[in-house]
Amino acid sequence: MNTTASKRTVLVVEDEARIAQLLLDYLQSNGYNSHWIDHGEEVVNWVQQHNPDLILLDLMLPGKDGISICQEVRSFSDVPIIMVTARVEEIDRVLGLEIGANDYICKPFSPREVMARIKALFRTLASRQQSHHPASRVIELDAERMQATVYENALDLTLVEFRLLTTLVSQPGRIFSRTQLMDNLYDDHRVVTDRTIDSHVKNLRKKIAELHSDPEIIKSVYGVGYKFEEPG
Repeated sequence: MNTTASKRTVLVVEDEARIAQLLLDYLQSNGYNSHWIDHGEEVVNWVQQHNPDLILLDLMLPGKDGISICQEVRSFSDVPIIMVTARVEEIDRVLGLEIGANDYICKPFSPREVMARIKALFRTLASRQQSHHPASRVIELDAERMQATVYENALDLTLVEFRLLTTLVSQPGRIFSRTQLMDNLYDDHRVVTDRTIDSHVKNLRKKIAELHSDPEIIKSVYGVGYKFEEPG
């Protein structure tokens, strides 16, 4: 059993008993403590009383929907939240709203994929907590609210642009290949081309240029990829 995982509690908010039990079984086998709630109205109070380490939150629930729950939880907690939806068309709505979710996954899903997402999210949060000092004096990032600022001026970024900037700023001077950037940008492992990454970088530079005199703080490394360099 994973001793680190066994110290963590995952709250499963799901009204379909079969799916909930499957998730509970996989969580237990991966060393996590777990709790199941099947009604939206019960979630916020339980989170306030028990402070779980992560929430798997279904979008469509009886009593109160997942978006409302996520917004309420975010008013008092930064607990990681993975939204679960059965409707692909709702993904943009979920991600477009500033509800504070960390990730999303679509039904039908593989329980192994859910476990992989959970472990990846815990790893990401742990690595951020290890460094108490900002990686950049120019750019500040708020991962929970998906907000970025340049010299305290807000950048209007898409989710992909925010993830791209976060990856680059996290290790100033490191050269990231386009493949490495792709792996950090998309959770659904979609197939994208080098030109897609180049397009995102171009858009990101354009937005930074509106607030900073040197948009080339994101530098191209010919034949390799991109890196972020802190201005002197």
